[in-house]
This record gives sequence, structure tokens and C-alpha cells, in this order.
Amino acid sequence: MSKKSIVIGGGIVGLSCAYFLKQEGHQVIIIDKSNMEAGASYVNAGYLTPSHIIPLAAPGMITKGLKWMFNSSSPFYIKPRLDLDLMDWGLKFKRSCSHNHVQKSLKVIKEINVLSKDLYHDFDNLPSMNFHLEDRGVLMAFKTKKAEVAEGKVMQEAKKLGLDVELLDKNQVQKLQPNVDMNIEGAYLYRCDSHTTPGTFMEQLKQYLVKEGVDIHKETTVTSLKFNGNKITEVQTDSGNFVGDEVVVATGAWTQQLLKSVGINLPVQAGKGYRMNEENPTGISMPAILMESKVAVTPMKGFTRFSGTMEISGVNHNIQKNRVEAIAAAATKYYSGLKISQTAKDQVQCGLRPLSPDGLPFIGRHSLFDNLSLATGHSMMGWSLGPATGKLIAELVAGKKTSLDLTPFSVERTYG
Repeated sequence: MSKKSIVIGGGIVGLSCAYFLKQEGHQVIIIDKSNMEAGASYVNAGYLTPSHIIPLAAPGMITKGLKWMFNSSSPFYIKPRLDLDLMDWGLKFKRSCSHNHVQKSLKVIKEINVLSKDLYHDFDNLPSMNFHLEDRGVLMAFKTKKAEVAEGKVMQEAKKLGLDVELLDKNQVQKLQPNVDMNIEGAYLYRCDSHTTPGTFMEQLKQYLVKEGVDIHKETTVTSLKFNGNKITEVQTDSGNFVGDEVVVATGAWTQQLLKSVGINLPVQAGKGYRMNEENPTGISMPAILMESKVAVTPMKGFTRFSGTMEISGVNHNIQKNRVEAIAAAATKYYSGLKISQTAKDQVQCGLRPLSPDGLPFIGRHSLFDNLSLATGHSMMGWSLGPATGKLIAELVAGKKTSLDLTPFSVERTYG
């Protein structure tokens, strides 16, 4: 007998959960508070990154955070505010910033990234899907010896895990990308990585799900979850109530507030990122992360995207112009002759990444409820990990052996 599954959240994680639940034969409903045309799943850098094996919670991040806290244009900015949830998250983050945590996370992050990248290629092979996906790799471009040495340590760990990466000098980068000159000393090329145009993929996946019979409710806000004993019995919204056999919460930065209605306090903070799309030709053909400035550059379908910053300032979509200017200024320092148009700056958008305290996602059941699954907290890897998360959730709901061990992603794990 097929089950009815309600997926709360229509970003990349929610859509992926819906897709794989449908594959398992479920009747699926998606509920999202937005019009599903903007947000973190649309404004990210579009990277599929097995190379991003270091979690956000790593040694040195506390020092950097304190240094940058009072500089609102810095790459990693925490807006000082009296907020008990932020303080609790910060303490858990501090406990997680250890060498031991990083070492335990390397293989875990690599494996879920590789699984997810393979699933993106499976999507690309669907007859009805024709989105932008390129396997060109990603450059970690550096100007200084300090950045070269720091990334060199990551490269060695990546090689131990079997990932394809090499160190290039400036001339080798120039040969890879002949139509633009980069003001760098060199770059690490992670050939294991790929890139996409997120908006294109999201639109096509939504269309596919609708054709497959998935019921999508846009601009519908979930107000609370009702339960009886260990079962979620009803999803209440501002447009009526929904009843299903299974409930999946994939609400990203809004997760903590929603789950409080059922007595679960999941530590998730919103990490705001910005993006600018330059539609004028740039000559840029290789995705790159500009290391010292923490800016991502992605050649997408019809434009070049410049994105970056991590701003922890609560759940809001306020745009800080100085942060926009910082991204634009950084990009022009790395590319000779690059100009970011005023139009690109004026049309900047932001998205909220759901940050877990240790940089690993929350994927799995909570012991309080038999029919509630959580799929959130992906930090800066939401786009990369969406499909893998969806597959793991569908396997879990179906009672199958999951493709990966879910223990590191436990929703009730401890920190430090």
C-alpha cells in the first residue's frame, strides 16, 4: 500500500526528497512558503564539490570569526545580537572546531558528495531533463604563499581519499582559460568537481515532479505540526491542513522555529550568502574560488555568477551594500580588466544557508516521532548534497538499508 508523504520545503533538498519518495511509490505533497523562484537553491554557486571535505567547523574558525565580527564587509560576519539560540549554536560550534572533528568528517563529507554528484548525472540522463552540467573541475585560486600552503594541506587529504586534484601555476591556469587573465600565483584544480546553473535545474525538476503527479503548494506557510503520541498527525498551514503518513522537514534556515512546535530544538542558524549575475561577457570559463577573498566565480548558462560571504544575522533577506561591493571588488582584483556592471550589483540577491554547529547536515528520524524525518542543516553544501539527501530520506522512510551510514548525520548528535 502506497504512503502519502508530506515534504515541507521546496528547495533543492525538498524537491530531491519528493523525487526519491515518488520513486518509492509514494503519493507526495510539497508545501513551501515562497513562490519557489528564489532563495538559497537559486542563488548559490552551483558547485558539486567532492573537494569540499573540510566542514565549516574547523580549527581557526573561532579566531577568524572574532577578528571579522565587527567588520560587516568581511567574508565571515556574525552580527552581534542577544539571541539565546545563537549563543547555544555558537557554543556547539566552538566545541566542534577541532582537529578530531575534521578528521572524522573528511571521509563522511567526501562520500555523500560523491553520491550526490552521481545522482546529478542520473538526473541529467532523464529524457525530460536537459539542464546545464559541466565536469570541468573547480580552481582554488590563490595570490599568496599562505593560501597556497593552507590549501596544500587540504589537497593532501583529498588525494588520500582518492580525489583527482593537482597544483597548477599561473601559466597552466592561463592555458585552461585562455580568454581571461587571472592575477594569481597559481591554483589547485579539483578535477573531481562539477558545476551547474541552479535555476535551470530547479525549474526542470519542478516540472518533472508535477508531470509525475507530485502536488505542489506554493506560498503556503506551515504554522505548526500537530501530533498524538509519537506520530505527527497533521501539518497545519495558513491555507488549510494536510494529513499524511510521513512528514519530511526540509525547511532550511527556518527549521529550528518550526520544530519548536513539537518540542524539538534543532540548532540551525541562517547563514546569508549573496550573488551577482554578470550578463556581459567576461571570458571566464572555469569555475574558481578566490581563496583569500572567499568569493566563488561560476560560468553559468548565459551569465557569470559571483557569489560569497557568510553572514549570520538571523532569518532575513536584508541586503548590505558594503558586502555586495566587497564581492565585486574582490573579483576585479583576481581578473584583469573585469568590470562588474552596476546592473549586476543592483540586481543582487541573497539566500539563507541552514548552518549546523558542526558543518554536517541533519538527515534522519528524531526519536520523539516515528513518522518524522529531518533533512536540513547542510551549511554551505546544500546544492551539492540535495540529491543524496533525498535518496537517503526515501530509503529511510521505505525501511531500506541506506546508501550511506546515517550516524554522522544524526539529528540528536552531540558536539565536541
